[in-house]
Amino acid sequence: EGLARVACAGEVNGEVVDLRTVLDSDCELNIVTASDPEGLKVIRHTASHVLAQAVKRLFPDAKIAIGPAIEDGFYYDFEAEPFSREALDKLEAEMKKIIKEGHELKRYTLPREEAIKFMQEKNEPFKVELIEDLPEGEEISFYDQGEFVDLCAGPHLMTTKGIKAFKLTSSSMAYWRGDSDKARLQRIYGTAFNKKEELNAYLEKMEDAKRRDHNKLGREMELFTTVDVIGQGLPLFPPKGTKMIQKLQRWIEDLEDNEWGYVRTRTPLMAKSDLYKISDHWGHYKEGMFILGEDDEDEEGNSISGNDIFALRPMTCPFQYYVYKARQKSYRDLPYRMGETSTLFRNEDSGEMHGLTRVRQFTISEGHLVCMPEQIADEFKNCVNLAKYCLETLGLEEDVTYRMSKWDPENPDKYLGDAAEWDRVEGAMREILDDIGLEYTEEAGEAAFYGPKLDIQAKNVYGKEDTMITIQLDMFLAERFDMYYIDQNGDKKRPYIIHRTSLGCYERTLAWLIEKYAGKFPTWLCPEQVRVLPISEKYADYAEKVLAELKKNGIDATVDNRSEKIGYKIREARLDKLPYMLV
Repeated sequence: EGLARVACAGEVNGEVVDLRTVLDSDCELNIVTASDPEGLKVIRHTASHVLAQAVKRLFPDAKIAIGPAIEDGFYYDFEAEPFSREALDKLEAEMKKIIKEGHELKRYTLPREEAIKFMQEKNEPFKVELIEDLPEGEEISFYDQGEFVDLCAGPHLMTTKGIKAFKLTSSSMAYWRGDSDKARLQRIYGTAFNKKEELNAYLEKMEDAKRRDHNKLGREMELFTTVDVIGQGLPLFPPKGTKMIQKLQRWIEDLEDNEWGYVRTRTPLMAKSDLYKISDHWGHYKEGMFILGEDDEDEEGNSISGNDIFALRPMTCPFQYYVYKARQKSYRDLPYRMGETSTLFRNEDSGEMHGLTRVRQFTISEGHLVCMPEQIADEFKNCVNLAKYCLETLGLEEDVTYRMSKWDPENPDKYLGDAAEWDRVEGAMREILDDIGLEYTEEAGEAAFYGPKLDIQAKNVYGKEDTMITIQLDMFLAERFDMYYIDQNGDKKRPYIIHRTSLGCYERTLAWLIEKYAGKFPTWLCPEQVRVLPISEKYADYAEKVLAELKKNGIDATVDNRSEKIGYKIREARLDKLPYMLV
């Protein structure tokens, strides 16, 4: 009886299903409660339907789209006017009313044509499109709760009374099916838990996330800003933010060159399309590049007018390959480790832009290692060790997870090479990672088009995951660029290539650091490490002498020589999150 009261769903032969599912044969059965991730997901999915029902009651002209459960809650998309906080509060009140009414959720199915006609009569075009896109023979199920009916595969709670604690957290614009060419929708986010205490703990965590959000805090601390007339995803860095990136960059360059055996290169920010055609970025990545000028091409990609087409570089590898090729290399020159502080350009979708984590121009600690086959394992391990050292130095090592990103055999056209080559190189990478003793997951479809990679992942304060550092095995581009070395016997041999970053993108790393430390950075990274606070104007000359001594010793210091009271100066220094005040 106790289990029955807290049951949210069942798990039959590994599949989560409604409690209303009839068991008509032997099976492996598990009862799912709110303590299980899948049970919480069922609660949140039902809460999204209650939200849609509330929207249809208060905004009857709104058109419903989709409303899934997500990692920390749920959302539902509507074609409607933007929802204000006041509107969200009214919807919350209506949702509580619906929950109290205790509507039973009833599941039923309809044949395809009847299902389409049903949603057409309800004037719900997004649901009609979803049904039309379902494969022939697919079961089309609906859930009925009171006056509201929704197209849904489920599973759901038995009644709306099963939702104990919820909150609508925000609203934003979204595109139908994530396509910027399709309808603009309004997305309402919410969360739900089994207990009010759990909800309150989550909301408190979200308040802390808002305080740490780099997009807000970084602007308040004058670390970066953006301007509409310059463009989305093109941040400006005032002196404080510039100083922090400068410190990171100088540290990484000295570290790589002096301790890890790298040579430093400097290559152009743009190139003719010919370069990207050799690497095949033109074929696999052209949509993500900024093309300079317009020109017509024939079917083979040749310019019809004869004019050169240029593009801003989205990566540095093809450029550094020509640095390698500038002088013939022998086996004694390998491994040849090239490092560059590279400014790159990628034509990200406008809907993906966010603060410093997703931008169109960014700078990266990029490097390419050209190795003999027998060197590849040790060099790959060293790349992992360098990345881990950088993370440990910044205090970020506990915040990351490791992912081996593989090709997608279901879509071979996205990649160079064949299945046998990919299996061989992925197997080699797996051996290296296992030998290191790294804990990692594997994910298909996330590899670069020229080889598998190790992605070092981290989540922002809201739980969204991004790749911070990447280390890739390249099995194709050496041949495409005719790269070789002379072996001990005087024969030409193809090298292997590792693409890697030691710290990743400086902009994204700065965002990560802002959120990790809530602006209270380790002293060595602070753009202002010390502020000298003279008690009155008559000590200004002495304060300037102290400042000069600090700067002579490499300390980033300033003087607050305003004619303000010392208490006021101290409060301001604390708000600026300074590590040291000298009074």
